[in-house]
Amino acid sequence: MKKSLLALAVLSAFAGAASAQTSVTAYGIADVGFVRNYGDLGPGVSKIDSGIQSGSRLGFKGTEDLGSGLKALFQLETGIAMDTGGFNQGNRAFGRQSWVGLAGNFGMVSLGRQYQSQFTALDEVDPFGTGLAGTSTNIFVYPNGSRNNNMIKYATPEMGGFNAEAEYGFGEVPGNVSASRTLGGSIGYSNGPAVVKLSYEKDNDVVGNSAKYTQLTGSYDFSVAKLALAYRKDKDDGALNADNYLVGVSVPFGANTVMASYMRRKDKSNPVDAFGNSVPQDANQIAIGYTYALSKRTNFYTSYARINDSNGAKFVVGNAISGYGDPLANTKAFNVGIRHKF
Repeated sequence: MKKSLLALAVLSAFAGAASAQTSVTAYGIADVGFVRNYGDLGPGVSKIDSGIQSGSRLGFKGTEDLGSGLKALFQLETGIAMDTGGFNQGNRAFGRQSWVGLAGNFGMVSLGRQYQSQFTALDEVDPFGTGLAGTSTNIFVYPNGSRNNNMIKYATPEMGGFNAEAEYGFGEVPGNVSASRTLGGSIGYSNGPAVVKLSYEKDNDVVGNSAKYTQLTGSYDFSVAKLALAYRKDKDDGALNADNYLVGVSVPFGANTVMASYMRRKDKSNPVDAFGNSVPQDANQIAIGYTYALSKRTNFYTSYARINDSNGAKFVVGNAISGYGDPLANTKAFNVGIRHKF
């Protein structure tokens, strides 16, 4: 009996030592609110929606100390539709993120489904945090989404405020290495109130035709207000040729924050109508928002945004659709809700 107790104590000690080297955290966001979308055509829609300010999620992340400064890391994150109890990201089990990697003095290497570095650069400066009605992704559209499957990503350690990332996403199309492949990366500088980042993304379709996105983002925190600027050039092997601009500001005071932004998309593909008249499909958006922090984890929010489309452009606010499911022109959206982080 004494030997059994001794053995159990030894095993418990080893288990405690092992657990001290490993850390696993469960976390999440619960975000639900009321949304009203409408436009020039169709009745629009009023609804309760999930993930308005931040995508509702449940996640697990962890690290293991391997010694000599080397760590193993992983992250599994599923998107949850709080309004219906379902899953987002195409009903994937862990559609938001699912990756594993190693980090050390050399930087970090990770493999799996991950965010594009260009999207994270935009999210970092957008006053709306790529959420709410005014999200920058209404104009800065990512046709293949903000994440890439089958990706290898390398991130350098920070060096004097500078950092860089490089990423490669395998298309996994038999017999065609370049089909559905993604390439990207960024180089940035962050020091105190100033953040600047240049990023690039090249996405191939199933036959290898490519679309290229070159983006410059920056922000400066004046304490009383934070100014944000962004520019992106969109160009593909066909007709796509457009410039996208964003200027935004966020003003914190106490538990309150007010956000506003203006965005413009300039179509430079030189489209013409049947009479030879230039008909660029331009779009612009104005947006304003407000959040109130009830605590460090919980806040109320509300926002409004409006897009003006030209010559048949179909850029929309908050996935605004008509009663028949067709995209509307000149859409508007209002929302109000609550977000809790845990």
